[in-house]
Amino acid sequence: MGGVSLPREFGYVILTVLGSWGTLMYLAVNVSKARKKYNVMPPILYSDTEMVYNCIQRAHQNALESYPSFLVLLLLAGLKYPKGASAAGVVWCMGRIHYAHGYYTGDPEKRRKGAYFHLSELALIGMCLGHAGSLLGWGGRGWGRWGWRFFWR
Repeated sequence: MGGVSLPREFGYVILTVLGSWGTLMYLAVNVSKARKKYNVMPPILYSDTEMVYNCIQRAHQNALESYPSFLVLLLLAGLKYPKGASAAGVVWCMGRIHYAHGYYTGDPEKRRKGAYFHLSELALIGMCLGHAGSLLGWGGRGWGRWGWRFFWR
C-alpha cells in the first residue's frame, strides 16, 4: 500500500495553519474583552446600542466565515507550492489583523485598510489552478512557459 508523499517544505504550510489559528484566537480574545467592556453577554451576538462592540464582533465573524475556504486553498496549494502558499497564508493573517484593527475604530469603512488579504486568496486560487493544471498535464511545468515553479519553488 502506497503512502502519501509531501514535500519537505510542507512544514511551512503546517506552521502557517497554526499561525492562522492563532490569528483567529487573537480576534476571539478581543471579542471576549469587548463583551466585558460593553456589557454584551452571551448568547447575544450583536448589540442594539454599542456600535464599536458590533464592529469588533463583526471583524471576528467575517474571518470565521471565510476560514474554511482559506484553509482548503492553503492546504491544496501547499501540496505543490509550499513556500508560496505559506507566504500567501502569512499575508492573509496580517491582512486579517489589519482589517480587524480598522474595524475596531467603530468606523466600518476603516476596515478596508486590511482588505489586502483578498490578494492572498487570489494567489492561493492561482496556485491551486497551477497545481490542478500540472496534475492534468496542462503544460508540463505549470501554466505558461515558466510556470508557477519559477516564482514559488
